Amino acid sequence: MRLPKPRGPLSEWVVARLTDGTTSVAAAPAAGSWDDECIALWTLHELSYRGFEDADDRAEWAPDLLVVRHELETALEERLRARWQESGAVEVDDPAQVPAALESLVAADDGPSLADHVRRRADREQVLELLRQRSIYHLKESDPSAFVVPRLPVRAKAALMELQYDEYGDGDPNRLHAHMFARGLDAIGLRSEYGAYVDDALPETLEMNNAGSLLGLHRRLRGAAMGHLAAFEMTSSLPSRKMVQGLDRLDLGGPMAAYYDEHVEADAIHEHLATRDICGTLAEDEPDQATEILFGAYTCLDVEARFATALLASWDV
Repeated sequence: MRLPKPRGPLSEWVVARLTDGTTSVAAAPAAGSWDDECIALWTLHELSYRGFEDADDRAEWAPDLLVVRHELETALEERLRARWQESGAVEVDDPAQVPAALESLVAADDGPSLADHVRRRADREQVLELLRQRSIYHLKESDPSAFVVPRLPVRAKAALMELQYDEYGDGDPNRLHAHMFARGLDAIGLRSEYGAYVDDALPETLEMNNAGSLLGLHRRLRGAAMGHLAAFEMTSSLPSRKMVQGLDRLDLGGPMAAYYDEHVEADAIHEHLATRDICGTLAEDEPDQATEILFGAYTCLDVEARFATALLASWDV
């Protein structure tokens, strides 16, 4: 993957710094827009994933870039926590109640359903646009959660590894979920290279990805990362079934539908693993993480809803 196109003064500074190690100004400028802020943080996060062909791998730990990343992550976390508080954040007194609290949080979610739109009304171009936006995450599916593995106590760690083993194909490269998504993109004529559509990504798409990376990359946010994972798994099985139906309706089935069909059954199993065996045991072993788990779950639902709202609005739906 090559560096993305800048969207303002801050991302222009980041790209210039990564391209040749120098910039025209001594310090990073303020972001010119939310779009600029989102792509700048996404770019800095990607240094900890696959990196860029036109950037030095050592930049991941460059002090000046870490300062900028810290400032952007702080602003993002403050924004996410403010939304959580405004929603009427619920603290959990009894860690044993975390699984039930997660179920209540998901049941109360009333965000718009992109999968339902795909199943019933979406045209071919809308579905292709959705898949281009989704590719920003799905081509590195489960990778943010992998950062959390060494930070968990024994029971939660074992359960997360059980879930991740399935996400990574049970040892079969052709069953690895990110690779299945790439094969689906190829089959319907879209580009499958990692990060191929980042220049077309909505800021809501980037924020959704940045939130997952923020939670996965910081040990202190391990509970929130697992809550985020639980909400994702709990809200995936039924929408995946609807996606299969919509893809078949538009003659976009085959490998792309197979990717979603895989998630119909897998995520029904993952839901139990994530809510009880990961989040439930983590809360029991580390009670201070109980409320953080719910914060992470809310964040997942919130950024997904904002993304869906933005994409539907762009289609005048």
